[in-house]
Amino acid sequence: MHRQLLAIALNTFLESVRQPIYFVLLMAGGLMQAMNTLLSAYSMSYDKSAEVTGDNKLLLDMGLATVFVIASLLAAFVATAVLSREIQDKTVLTVISKPVCRPIFILGKYIGTTAAVLLATVILLIFLQFAIRHQVMTTARDKIDAPVIVFSLSAVLLAIGIGVWGNFFYGWVFSSVATYAMAPLLVFAWLLTMLIGDDWRLQNYLTDWKPQVVLAGVCILLAMPVLTAIALAASTRLGQVMTIVICAAFFLLGLLSNHLLGRNAFSNHPLAGIREVVALEDPDGDFSDAGDLWRLTLDQPPKRSIGVGDRLYFGPSPNGLGIIDSSMDPFTGDPSKQTDLDSSDAPKAIVIQSDENRALDQFVLVNSGSLELRRPPEPGDFVFLEPTHTNIPAMVAWGVTPNLQFFWLVDAVTQAHTIPARYVGLMSLYSLAQVTGILALAVILFQKRDVG
Repeated sequence: MHRQLLAIALNTFLESVRQPIYFVLLMAGGLMQAMNTLLSAYSMSYDKSAEVTGDNKLLLDMGLATVFVIASLLAAFVATAVLSREIQDKTVLTVISKPVCRPIFILGKYIGTTAAVLLATVILLIFLQFAIRHQVMTTARDKIDAPVIVFSLSAVLLAIGIGVWGNFFYGWVFSSVATYAMAPLLVFAWLLTMLIGDDWRLQNYLTDWKPQVVLAGVCILLAMPVLTAIALAASTRLGQVMTIVICAAFFLLGLLSNHLLGRNAFSNHPLAGIREVVALEDPDGDFSDAGDLWRLTLDQPPKRSIGVGDRLYFGPSPNGLGIIDSSMDPFTGDPSKQTDLDSSDAPKAIVIQSDENRALDQFVLVNSGSLELRRPPEPGDFVFLEPTHTNIPAMVAWGVTPNLQFFWLVDAVTQAHTIPARYVGLMSLYSLAQVTGILALAVILFQKRDVG
């Protein structure tokens, strides 16, 4: 079974890379990255705190979008070529008629297709790295980064030359040979470029190293197995045109799922955001002991009237998603009396003890009944008067739909928000879960498919 899976995957990978559209889209992606350095000359910001600033923010946005769109098109074209076309041409019978079970066939096709799409995405991301290093050409007077031009063009032209030479003398498939040669050559050219400045002098490798941009690219890589699985599942029943339509629909739905589905899955009405928090009386700083006092300073006056004794909820999202604690009891005592806060029958809640500085949008919160919190409030959190309401159907639809917005981290990079390694790990698990579910659907769709 393992040998069958490996044979199908390897054959699918070779077949995918040999397709002329594969090399055409790769070259189109490289050309578009070069054009982006000219087309993105519209100043977005002069903030110097992020890895990319000014016009280069738009360059990163356009560059990653180019990678995302072209890789998604590749996934659709390659998946239909290796499965849908084989079903239409009846060539799939040569494999199914042998002792190869259909789930192994689908899994092998998926592994080979994904490997080909990931190879193309890596090449496209290296083109993006060259564009980011070169930066935007705002005017004709801007200096051209000669090492970027020389090394990148040399790698591409040498790969094309190897492909032409192999095709002419040995009959090798040009597109696949050129692609195999281009991948290592571009990596080597990028490493050389990082070591040489635009004045052709040696520099520290970390001078132009942008780890946050690299992590944003890694997250795009993690999205590709999901899109490839969608394309393969669609191609088990549909032709090339409809598979591309389905992929485009899921691509747009995945980018808009937060707006279309996520905002309806969890609903709450924030009073305001938290600008500052200060622990007044809390020795251990966890805000989980009866009588712990914290002062909140809001970023604006509360949108609704609140007063002493009201329960207050808080969380990181304005729609109430991830609210810190929604299981608070109604509070009926006096929040200024310690006996009403730590008695055996004291309600477990976070309540307002004082609003004396209402003019400054400051409120003092007290813990009643030793309510244990995952964490105390933080600047940037939102405060609420009610627990978050959950719309089960919308939440299920939002959870099932592949959310491509999770993989799109351009805003985090351009706004100087650090991408933690933990987030990349969570995205890996999310991608794995989505791929598992979609491949299970693909196996179900193909199990009873008539291929005779």
